[in-house]
Amino acid sequence: MAATPKLVHLVLMTRRLAEMRAWYCTILGAHIVYENPSLSFLTFDEEHHRLALVSPPDAPLIERTPLTTGMHHSAYSFNALPELMEKYTALKALGIEPLTPIQHGVTTSLYYRDPDGNLVEFQIDNFKTPAEATAYMHGPEFAQDPIGPAFDPQRMAEALREGIPIAELTTRAWALAGPKLPDPMARMMSPPGT
Repeated sequence: MAATPKLVHLVLMTRRLAEMRAWYCTILGAHIVYENPSLSFLTFDEEHHRLALVSPPDAPLIERTPLTTGMHHSAYSFNALPELMEKYTALKALGIEPLTPIQHGVTTSLYYRDPDGNLVEFQIDNFKTPAEATAYMHGPEFAQDPIGPAFDPQRMAEALREGIPIAELTTRAWALAGPKLPDPMARMMSPPGT
């Protein structure tokens, strides 16, 4: 059997190199490994680069829409809910708020939109093993709604501080018990700035 590959990096084309670099450095805690006027390599761990931003000098500026063919989102995982909520709180203090938070059931996720309109997911796994997550995906709750409901991340951060068990906070039942929020898929498909 052939070896299994490991995801190493993403490369995004942009005409907003400086703005995109600053945004990704902020949200990922990344730093620049290499840069020239049309290329920036960023990393946030032991890899030499996890994200590259390419800005060819003569490329036309074509605005991306949520329905444009291509990558829907990139995703970054945290070890536990306290880490995810800590990141949420730190980014909120900088004026960066999620476009839509979704309780997928399999994951608890916060989706952000970068300056070019690309979606970035920050998530935690809600199950200890991939087998448990897969079993959930084959169950009735996921079959009824494979996306899941939106939730209020500020409410979640406060509930976590109040000592509500993580096992309760990372359920769809907890998300649905909160305020009714806009449909998460409609939010993801909305044009930037709306």
